[in-house]
Amino acid sequence: MNKGVAGLVACFALLVSSSTAGQQQAVRPVGPASDNPTNRTTELVHAQSETPYVGVTTDGSPIRGLFAIDPARGASNAELVRAAQDFLAALTPVQRRKTMYSIDDPEWRRWSNTSSYIREGLGFDELTDAQREQAFELMRTAFSMKGFRLSRDIMRLNHHLGELTGRPERYSEWFYYLTFMGEPSETEPWGWQLDGHHLVVNYFVLGNQVVMSPLFTGSEPVVAESGRYKGVSVMEPERDKAYAVYASLTDAQKQAAELEIGDMDPEQGGRAFGRGSIELMQDNVVIPYAGIGLNDMTAEQRNLVVDLIEEFVSFNRDVHARVKMEEVAAHLDETYFGWDQWDATLGRDDLFFFRIQSPVIIIEFDHQGAISLPSSRSDIPIREHIHTVVRTPNGNDYGKDLLRQHYERHPH
Repeated sequence: MNKGVAGLVACFALLVSSSTAGQQQAVRPVGPASDNPTNRTTELVHAQSETPYVGVTTDGSPIRGLFAIDPARGASNAELVRAAQDFLAALTPVQRRKTMYSIDDPEWRRWSNTSSYIREGLGFDELTDAQREQAFELMRTAFSMKGFRLSRDIMRLNHHLGELTGRPERYSEWFYYLTFMGEPSETEPWGWQLDGHHLVVNYFVLGNQVVMSPLFTGSEPVVAESGRYKGVSVMEPERDKAYAVYASLTDAQKQAAELEIGDMDPEQGGRAFGRGSIELMQDNVVIPYAGIGLNDMTAEQRNLVVDLIEEFVSFNRDVHARVKMEEVAAHLDETYFGWDQWDATLGRDDLFFFRIQSPVIIIEFDHQGAISLPSSRSDIPIREHIHTVVRTPNGNDYGKDLLRQHYERHPH
């Protein structure tokens, strides 16, 4: 078994057990983690954030020269800087102190998609209506229309999970936290993070360039069939486009695409949990290329994969998404599509996992077992629980490679 996968499964088993144990009491995190009783999830996340950063690689050594500071790339982030400054100006001095960190603070790496994690920063539930609208304006400015809508729908579905479980003190639309690393600037590096259950956005900014990763999106459930937000749904385009890629493959290609994930340890949840390799605490995971290379696909099949990648990249605002897709296009001959199926007889309803991997992007999508949904099975994946993660491999998650180059040019 891939060591990164095995490590994540072991960590995730601990997180699930601590999350389940935590359901005996309200766990709404208030204020900085240092001011709160800790838990196992928080301890693990903080411990990994202090380890030296390498990045996701295929062999433990990042490929250099993939990412460059280029003022001509991207587009002006002046509007984004103003939106961030306006939000920060709307805060009280106490609120501002809670949300501000240095540009290279370990807080970048302190995120988790779990509900039990004790987060730092400023929660949406701590904001006035006017401050909350300023936060939404920041999100609208940074993200595409799709990205903003998906973010809000994930938050709404977390409220719906509170309705389904009868635990609004644990699952809320407003238990999402903002932190800022560095001061918003059109010339100096800075960034911000949105962190909460099934929604984590890391957004690094340097001049005209941005890096938006790690990006975590998902939900449990993925559709609200009742309650305040009845009809809200997420992740359907991602799921449908992924299956379209798989369905286009010949039998021989499907065999080449199959990932050797196996059943894993049933005591740790088996394939119901942990098929992904790049979730929380996996900043330095080693993942050799696996699956079918795009150079072994037809032009039509390659286009389907590119369309699938764009579905994830388009979370970012259009101009920066186009720049990222140019990076992706430059490495298509080094791009791999991998697949793990749960039950092929289910066809389009199969509870699958896929990974797309290249030198400049890695994407994973997974159907998970139930953790919180009442009357749902936790021993097999379910259609109602999805995780997706997008990372920038080879050392540029959190914009770290760009920041490294900036320090080399402008020692601080």
